[in-house]
Amino acid sequence: MNIRDAVASRFSCRAFLPTPVPESTIRDILELSARAPSGSNLQPWFVHALAGERLAVLKKRIEPRYGDLPRGDGAGYEVFPGKLHEPYRTRRFDVGLQLYESLGIPYEDRDARLKQYARNLVFFDAPVALFFVIERSLNPAQWADLGMFVQTVMLAAREHGLHTCAQQAWVPWSKSVEDFLKLPPEQMLFCGMALGHADESASENRWRSPRAPLETWADFSGF
Repeated sequence: MNIRDAVASRFSCRAFLPTPVPESTIRDILELSARAPSGSNLQPWFVHALAGERLAVLKKRIEPRYGDLPRGDGAGYEVFPGKLHEPYRTRRFDVGLQLYESLGIPYEDRDARLKQYARNLVFFDAPVALFFVIERSLNPAQWADLGMFVQTVMLAAREHGLHTCAQQAWVPWSKSVEDFLKLPPEQMLFCGMALGHADESASENRWRSPRAPLETWADFSGF
């Protein structure tokens, strides 16, 4: 698969098949993704890959606490600003609305929306879960490096015919995840990721979030 096809076919997959993914495939994806750029080659990423019984144990540990959604048990950082301004507020609202519409969930049905949100905490039934970790002492530039690494993982997965969903929904559960992974105090959770084979029949996988026109966010001069 060429890079254009990988970028164009990537989407946030929210329904996976139970088909296992071999450890060798995950290792190949991560080793290739380590070619992602980072300032002064710091490579500020750590990854924890879970599958099988180990993943099942985490799910069972979180499941009794679904009633805490979406507050979790202690976020490591604030994902969005407290007062998200335009155009970001509308973009965030619209993409959520599109997801719920694909599932036939009225926006007014808060219980159904929270039930769908809780699907994040079972990784949408994906057979593989990844947690991306960074050291607390690092700066925003290193967070950007980690973001490039995460994107590279998602594109490398497409080479294997796999799909992903990057999940900041795990951030409110940072304390539980960090305890489960036995992270040292200097490390913190950045995000989770579901990885596996997409369930192409699922309605939540048959829509794509829109992108703003190029002219609204790019300027060209001197060409």
